[in-house]
Parts: sequence; C-alpha cells; structure tokens
Amino acid sequence: MTLNLGFEFKNGWKCIEEKEKEDLEQLNKRYIEFLNNGKTERECVKEIIKAAEENGFVHIDQFLSKKKKLVQGSKIYVNYKEKSAVLMVMGSEPLEKGMNIVGSHIDSPRLDLKQYPLYEDGNMALLKTHYYGGIKKYQWTAIPLALHGIVIKNSGEKIEINIGKDKDDPVFYISDLLPHLSKNQNEKKLAEAITGEGLNIIIGSIPFNDKDIKDPIKYNVLKILKEKYNIEEKDFLTAEIEAVPAIDAREVGLDRSIIGSYGQDDRVCAYTSLEAILQVKNPTNTAVALFVDKEEVGSMGNTGMQSRFFENIIAELIALKDEKLTDIKIRRSFGNSKVLSADVSCAFDPNYPDVVDKRNVAYLGKGVLVCKYTGARGKSGSNDASAEFIHEISKLFDENEIVWQVGELGKVDQGGGGTIAYILANCGAEVIDCGVPLLSMHAPVELASKMDIYMAYKAYKAFLKA
Repeated sequence: MTLNLGFEFKNGWKCIEEKEKEDLEQLNKRYIEFLNNGKTERECVKEIIKAAEENGFVHIDQFLSKKKKLVQGSKIYVNYKEKSAVLMVMGSEPLEKGMNIVGSHIDSPRLDLKQYPLYEDGNMALLKTHYYGGIKKYQWTAIPLALHGIVIKNSGEKIEINIGKDKDDPVFYISDLLPHLSKNQNEKKLAEAITGEGLNIIIGSIPFNDKDIKDPIKYNVLKILKEKYNIEEKDFLTAEIEAVPAIDAREVGLDRSIIGSYGQDDRVCAYTSLEAILQVKNPTNTAVALFVDKEEVGSMGNTGMQSRFFENIIAELIALKDEKLTDIKIRRSFGNSKVLSADVSCAFDPNYPDVVDKRNVAYLGKGVLVCKYTGARGKSGSNDASAEFIHEISKLFDENEIVWQVGELGKVDQGGGGTIAYILANCGAEVIDCGVPLLSMHAPVELASKMDIYMAYKAYKAFLKA
C-alpha cells in the first residue's frame, strides 16, 4: 500500500460549501462599498469609526475619564489624528498577559499635491505632484484621477475636498506622449520614461476674460475653486490633497470571482480585520485591530507604526487598572502578544512567471496567505517568524476550516518588500505576515480573489477570538 506523503494547497472554490458562498458574496459586496468610500487614509478612518460606533464601540476617552468601567467585553476605539485607528475588545486576562493583534495599514501609493502646486503653461493650468510610496510612474498617466483631501483656512475651518468621485464631477488627467513622437521615450528604461517632475495634473484650459490678468487660465481655475469650494491659492500651502484613481471597485471576470480596485494594498486586510473584530465579544486575551498610516513610506511619522501612539494607548489602559504603572508592565504586554501583520503579497501572474518561485508563491483563490518572512534578498529587514508560531497559526486555521497557503515575495535575488511585522516583533511579540495575495500590486487598479478576501476575514476572526 502506497502512503499519501505529499502535500498540495487547495483551491478554495473547491473547498467551500454552497451555504458559505452567500456569506462570501455579501462580505465582498460590503468590501466594494468600503473601497469606494475610502480612497484615502482619512476616509478609511471615517468608515472604520462609523462601523465601530454602529457596533457598540466607545471612544477611549469614556474609559479614561472613568465614565465607563473597563471590563471584559468592553469595546474601545481610538481615532488617532484622523489617519490611524485602533479597535479593541477587552479580554478577561489583564493586558500584561498579552494581546491578539491584527495590524494592517490604510495608506496606499498615490500622488500628493505639492504645497505650491498650481501653475499655467502651454495654454493649460496644471498641478505639481510628489508621488507617495512605490509606484510605476507610467501607470499614472492617461487615467482619470480624483482629488481627495482637506484644506484648512486661516479661520481654522476645515474643508473636505472630494472632486471626481461622483459621476457628475469632473476628473483630472496626466498627459502621456503620443506614440508618433515617442521614439526617444521608447529608448529609455521603463522607470525613466516618465519622471516624477513630469507627473503634472491638468486641471483647466479656459482663460478668464480679462486681458490685464497674468496667467488667465490659472486665474479662472482659482475663481472656480473660490466659488465652489471657498479655496484660495494660499490655502494650498497648508492643504493635504491626494490624487487617486477616479475608478470604482468592480467585479472582474465572467464568473465575478475577482475584485479590481485602487488601494487594495492594504485596505483589503484592513477591511477584513474590521469585519472580524466586529464579531468578537468576550475574548480571553484582549483583541486588537490596528489600522495604521505611513506603511508605504517606512511607517515613519506620528501616525505610523514606528511612533509610540499604540504603546501610549496600552499604557493608558493598564494605568486604569494599576495606578502604580511601571514600564515593565507595558513591555510584558507587548512581549506576551501575538500578532498577524495583515498585509498583502504578490500572487502568481502567468504573464510574468520568471520573477517568482512557482512552488513558493501564492495563487489567487487558494486562500489567505501566510508569509514567514518578507524583506529583500537575504531576508534583510524581515521578521522571519518562528516555527513554533507558524505551527500555532496553521493549527488554528485548520481547526477553523480556513483555506490558507504559504508564499514569499518573488525570487530570492529579484527584490522584496516589507510590512509592519518587524516593528511589533522588535517589542518581543510573536509576529507573522498574513494577508491577501494580489495581482498588479501598487498599480492604480489591483486584483484580489473574493475567495482569498473571505478566508482572510475568517482567519482574522479565528485569531482574534482565540
């Protein structure tokens, strides 16, 4: 008798029961709505807090002021500077015993307007930009763009900008060179064909009818901004405006099995972990869903994971139970914690098979991806999870009938990337990357399998409840 000693990862569509397919479709329907409403980190925070409040989560200040008592099952949210958020469900064990944390990021590659962006040239008005995160610059030309963000007036009034989302709104474009005249451009390397300084957004072309006005097209744009949005040129100096694709999330394929959308890195993991923590009631260890900013630029800044904002939140909550708070208790809390660094990775693309190891790459539809290490080349900058923690997670997933797979980000010498995993691991926590594989990562439209999205939700829910 021959023993079955081999192993292969399964296609999730062959494993899931019919009764679960409706749950899968409904989850993805809500996810599409989240993507369309959350094109920036600020908009994502709004959507997250709205969902939290609808599900009984209470602002942390209610507990810090002792208007509410902190007990097992207490639901807490933190809106940190409108760019990061934390949702927590308190466990029966003290925070010193550790937390179960799912950490995702809600920033995505984009084009930010420069502080003094508006100018006139070539009978057009344009906006200067500075790209944010790792993009292929040529992908951002000749596609419809929307402007999202905030403007803060001298009076302190905060004006929200959202132009290009609604069907009746205008959209914006960055021009590309016509093929008839692109001989020299075609001879350049792909990364050099479009320059960062060349990513200038066309915003208008009609001149103001006054021959004495310098730059009449620019003036006409400013006149429209003043009349419609109460924005003057000086307001750009303190504004925070992002150009993002003016493209709604859509189902892809005749079988509608894939979602195509901007910003799925990493809002796919953010949304599924949001759905997961909304289902947690009375955990043993405190359950935490982190939604952080700045991951695409190294997690720096006061809303990034390298800041101490989350550590300070935990310190405040420990202090509620123990007025003689010492630093060692905070350290123990992090050192005893377990973390799923909820971030995406690449999926196998049959159009580009040579950049990956086919045996060690994720595939669309084979479930949530567990990634032992990220980093670049010789695992540089990676967390590299332990065998013991990988076993614990794989056992948990198997027991909860979660379809999962393993993979890494490309061939060893090809390149690489990072997540927030190493930051929490540096605090002593057990951490592993666990997320959804994508095609066309960092492109204006990324692709994710509905099956993998659903399994990520199931994985995060099982982990937070464990």
